[in-house]
Amino acid sequence: MSLAELTRNATAVLPEGALEAKLKLGRPLRVKLGIDVTAPDVTLGNGVPLRRMRAFQDEGHLGVLIVGDYTTRIGDPSGRKSERPIIDPAVIDANAQRYFEAASSIIDPERTELRFNSEWLSKLDFAEILRLTRTTTVARILERDDFHKRFGANEPISISELLYPMMQAYDSVAVEADVELGGTDQTYNLLMGREVMSAYGLEPQVALTVAYLDSWDGTGMSASRGNYIGLREAPEDQFGKTMRIPDSLLEQWYRLVMEAEPPAGDPMQAKLGLARFIVRRSHGDEAAQAAEEHFTRVVREGQAPDEVDEIEHPEETVYFPGLLSARFGESSSHWRRVIEQGGVKIDGEPLASFELPRSEVENRLIQAGKRNFLRLVPAP
Repeated sequence: MSLAELTRNATAVLPEGALEAKLKLGRPLRVKLGIDVTAPDVTLGNGVPLRRMRAFQDEGHLGVLIVGDYTTRIGDPSGRKSERPIIDPAVIDANAQRYFEAASSIIDPERTELRFNSEWLSKLDFAEILRLTRTTTVARILERDDFHKRFGANEPISISELLYPMMQAYDSVAVEADVELGGTDQTYNLLMGREVMSAYGLEPQVALTVAYLDSWDGTGMSASRGNYIGLREAPEDQFGKTMRIPDSLLEQWYRLVMEAEPPAGDPMQAKLGLARFIVRRSHGDEAAQAAEEHFTRVVREGQAPDEVDEIEHPEETVYFPGLLSARFGESSSHWRRVIEQGGVKIDGEPLASFELPRSEVENRLIQAGKRNFLRLVPAP
């Protein structure tokens, strides 16, 4: 595999010439990728650097996947205008359990070293933390664009946020990384890893950053924003969400997800090909075929799926905007507009009001939009 293939979709490989030098060492490189467990899913966007890890693995190198169960307690401040909320440790632990399984749909689990950064960060005593903080300066930390803007606007920056880049950098010390992968917003953190490794007497890592995948709403795909496709999400959901992307994102998605050029011609056919690839990679051929059949029947032809969720509703009156918001997301005002436009149907007939007695709704098929279905059933 050529250097161009190893660095496909890379936005930067720093410093220049360092990766070539590493590859000449004649030994397997340790290629690190860290993921904080802010949500229970590894996203399709996370799959972009995971594809780079797989490329290195296919050449005989070792992937080092670090689950940031300890750094998640602070939260990466990259690109943030304020401090992230603290996540319950029990939630962090639960999310962490799903990460390796999901990532294994892309990387080679047999050539992956799975590590949790609580292994070393939880054991640092205060003297070692002080040693770590002496590897950089406050001025250097404030060079980060997000910190610089918040400091200039007199917005609060906690000491724990200032420590985050050094904690991520210490991960590289702990696993003796040769290469670290990350998105473009991680450039500062990856370069901080080089500085800290040098301070600890180690050969600095190469920083390889990749482009971020934009979601259907035009912003970067993010678990914290909820605009993502999970690598272990249900096949029907993966397929349906992929079909939501605008035509303008087809080239980017093909390049970053499939590492290919989109076919010329009908954008719908290009999206179908992309959706098949995404589901097939995560769940296999049969699931991809079933997801496409579900999409065709439910979305394109407007038919109900074979199985419809059945839920109990304890109140005597059903307020549809609230029910649909709780069940399918979006705001109550969004569903009021959909109802007013005839987009919510009961047994195929447009809903004419925002609420109905429960007795008039039970055991009838409710369709909200093109692909959201449910049925209210009597309580036992």
